[in-house]
Amino acid sequence: MKLSDWARKQGIRYLTAWRWFKAGQLPVPARQLPTGTILVEEPNPDGRTVRYARVSAADQKDDLQRQVQRLQAFAREQGWTDFDVVTEIGSGLNGKRKQLLRVLRDPKGSRIVVENRDRLARFGFEMVEAALAAAGKRIVVVEEGEVTDDLVRDLLEILTSACGRLYGRRSARKRARRALEAMGCG
Repeated sequence: MKLSDWARKQGIRYLTAWRWFKAGQLPVPARQLPTGTILVEEPNPDGRTVRYARVSAADQKDDLQRQVQRLQAFAREQGWTDFDVVTEIGSGLNGKRKQLLRVLRDPKGSRIVVENRDRLARFGFEMVEAALAAAGKRIVVVEEGEVTDDLVRDLLEILTSACGRLYGRRSARKRARRALEAMGCG
């Protein structure tokens, strides 16, 4: 579509869109024909695909990069070319993960690709999935098999979260491990 049509559709002036194009700041792909006409490519009608990767701790950054690479390969296999990469370091139990909340609130994202269900959320995955489906979005899980994390690891995550609130984040993991060991689970 012509840049002028695109600008009108977006509710901005043509001159503003033209300046964005010249500055390389136009939020959509565009090209200029030899005649001078600027054509804007329509975004993917399916919406944007977001690859979401998460690890629990900063010392797992290598795992995070491998996760991103696997998600990228999967997205390309599916033929999804319009995608963003969102990475995050934080507990799967934390309901206030900034990057995940941004992804969930994005009206342009129609598909969220995760490697395993627990990368999105440790608990309540089905509720998040249902809420997104009601909004016309979907979650794609690359490894659909049951999560291999055992009960002790999930319990450790719950205890870590609780200890973090009680004692502060720095000593939470250590205290949670001690609690599990005292229970005979560690």
